[in-house]
Amino acid sequence: MITENEMIVTNENGEQKTMKVLFTYGNDARNHDYVYLCDPENEDDVLVFIYNEDDLSLQEIEDDEEYAEAEEVFNAFVEENLI
Repeated sequence: MITENEMIVTNENGEQKTMKVLFTYGNDARNHDYVYLCDPENEDDVLVFIYNEDDLSLQEIEDDEEYAEAEEVFNAFVEENLI
């Protein structure tokens, strides 16, 4: 579930972790929404996932081109917000 600024993520071992939501991004051409997360205890470690709002699930980005695009979006976010 996504709240305004945090999300509880369950890993493949069933362990849950509360992650900070940095921002979300929608790409109409790919028909995907992305969520950028970090561990509040280690904000330098940022993860990006495809977010499916219908079933509230996260999916890893497997396509190299799509991942490179998500990384460019993150870099622009960092530059704009100076984080």
